[in-house]
Amino acid sequence: MSRLFSRTRELVLLICSALLLLLMLFGLEMSQGRALSTEMLYLVGGFIGVYAIAHLAICLTAPYADQVLLPVVSTLNAIGLVVIYRLDLAERPGYGPLAERQVLWSLAGVVMLVLTLVAVRDHKSLSRYSYLLGVAGLVLLALPLVWPQPVDFADARIWIWLGPFSIQPGEFSKILLLIFFAQLLAQKRSLFTVAGRRFLGLSFPRLRDLAPILVVWAIAILIMGISNDFGPALLLFATVLGMVYFATSRTSWLIIGTGLVAVGGYAVYQVSGKIQERVNNFIDPLAHYDTTGYQPSQALFGLSWGGVTGTGLGYGHPDMVPVAHSDYILAALGEELGFVGLAAVLVLFAIFTTRGFHAALQVRDSYGKLLAAGLSTTIVIQIFVVAGGISALLPMTGLTTPFMSAGGSAIMANYILLGLLLRISNGANRPTDFDAAADPAAEPELVGAAR
Repeated sequence: MSRLFSRTRELVLLICSALLLLLMLFGLEMSQGRALSTEMLYLVGGFIGVYAIAHLAICLTAPYADQVLLPVVSTLNAIGLVVIYRLDLAERPGYGPLAERQVLWSLAGVVMLVLTLVAVRDHKSLSRYSYLLGVAGLVLLALPLVWPQPVDFADARIWIWLGPFSIQPGEFSKILLLIFFAQLLAQKRSLFTVAGRRFLGLSFPRLRDLAPILVVWAIAILIMGISNDFGPALLLFATVLGMVYFATSRTSWLIIGTGLVAVGGYAVYQVSGKIQERVNNFIDPLAHYDTTGYQPSQALFGLSWGGVTGTGLGYGHPDMVPVAHSDYILAALGEELGFVGLAAVLVLFAIFTTRGFHAALQVRDSYGKLLAAGLSTTIVIQIFVVAGGISALLPMTGLTTPFMSAGGSAIMANYILLGLLLRISNGANRPTDFDAAADPAAEPELVGAAR
């Protein structure tokens, strides 16, 4: 029973995020001249129920886990839910109501979080299955390339259809592959630190030691070329490169990785018309306003109109940006809440990744350190690419904003990621047998083990 009351900070912060959701929805309804609706009550009640389940599950299965991670995720989810509900009120042609479905997807994500915490009692147990999980990740990544596509199939082969439902398996394969690479780097760390030739004061690895990173690079390029989508592959390669740097502390790996990205990106650009369009839109979206540049142009117009403080929640026109509920949700947010609102969201993501890296520093084993660092790095890179895409600082890649964008696959995968970070954090903060024996207030089972 003491576990239920040991995470009061997390509980208080979750209550604050629920109040934020209530206030934002109330302000939105007032701005539209609407009376308080049962749909609003459903959103708030569903939100509270979803995160009450998550809080209780963490109290019972990971009582020593970081108490900030879940509230940050709930706040991001609340803000995303408000933006999606705002878009629903605009009654966009071709789009049905998405906010209620987003609550259900959040519930599915919390179920995945609970299953992760229950199934993975110790993060080190994943290392025993890392190679099998790596193979499963590759299978999931390649599955859309061979899966039968519908007649109205989009230009990127990243989905599979199961009747009326669609799944993006690459979201789950990303986590499985990071588990594999964390184990590979933990085992072969000395191989990656072997000095080869020196050039301009930097030690570059031997050619044969480059094999693992070259394999990842080749797989990423192959997937980009066949699936006609470079966002997930870029995210995977950049994350693995970051993990290699964390394992070796060698700047030469970053230089090699940057060179491989440049070479691979240029090669894919030559054969992919879709990527050529996105690069052209990045260079000058207004030149293609009537065709492929319409979406990035509208996003830039909205951000410009929002300025520093925004037009006010409910007073902008984010519905004029196609797919604003998914790829461009930050643009919709920036129009009505301005640079201040965008900065607040980026700070929340910074807090999330900081806590993830803090868990990586605290945990005692190398595998846990690399896994936590890799999971945190993939969120950093994803937010950097998404924010750069909506502001025309980078070509748009089609990646979504974690915990905010509408959709099911990404939300469930990100909650699995959250569950792994919580499990690693719990292992890092859990008292050792010696500490438990010395502390009368420690968990009874730990005291018994120490005796």
